[in-house]
Amino acid sequence: MGKKFALAGMVLALAAVMAGCTEFNQDITPESKGIWNQYIVYPLSWLIIKAARFLGGSYGLSIILITIIIRLAILPLNITQLKSAKAMQALQPEIKKLQEKYASKDAVTRQKLQQEMMKLYQEYHINPAAGCLPILIQMPILIGFYHAINRTPAIRESSFLWFDLGSADYVLAVIAGITTFLQQKVMMSGGNYDANPQMKMQMNMMLWFMPIMIIVIGVGLPSALPLYWIVGNIFMIVQSYFIKSPAASMPVQNAKARGTKK
Repeated sequence: MGKKFALAGMVLALAAVMAGCTEFNQDITPESKGIWNQYIVYPLSWLIIKAARFLGGSYGLSIILITIIIRLAILPLNITQLKSAKAMQALQPEIKKLQEKYASKDAVTRQKLQQEMMKLYQEYHINPAAGCLPILIQMPILIGFYHAINRTPAIRESSFLWFDLGSADYVLAVIAGITTFLQQKVMMSGGNYDANPQMKMQMNMMLWFMPIMIIVIGVGLPSALPLYWIVGNIFMIVQSYFIKSPAASMPVQNAKARGTKK
């Protein structure tokens, strides 16, 4: 257990360094130092500015456009991640049977459980780690864009629709919370969580916790950031709808069928 907490601490520390937390309120410029600033945040800030000029000086439209472009660029990673999660959900009844069969906590039984679970994954052609790599790859991009929006001075001086991009807007924060709730609701729909009550409880908690947290944080941030969240949430809702379609589910069903034939 101690090793798990240590590993979690290392991951959080790495995320904090990568995200450049101490520089979040510092303007990004060509002279900004560090790999994070020079190769991730500044190029994204430059892209926002160029897109705004192309769109008649509208930084609101620029944020929307670049958000969609980034989401499209990482779409293959998201598809891999979601399909892996869906495949793991489909296996939950089988995993639960193994956990009940090898319920003893002694080392030998636990090792046997791990061996049987690995056989199960191989039988259904599922890699339990397949959903982790896409997250690790896309997070620096998404966090970098988040930084670029907050650290680009021109955005703070602009307005879009009824709000100033550099000032907090309560309505936009609430909309961001609502779209976060809808996004999670869509992603959870069709999941086989009944086979794992603990996971079901955790998912239900996150369903309400995340939107509330987004609203609480959003009311104190420049409205450009909730705008980014809203566009990203809407994109993810549409993406989840198509990925959860029968045609998109065929690879999982085929893998399960191959395992059954064995």
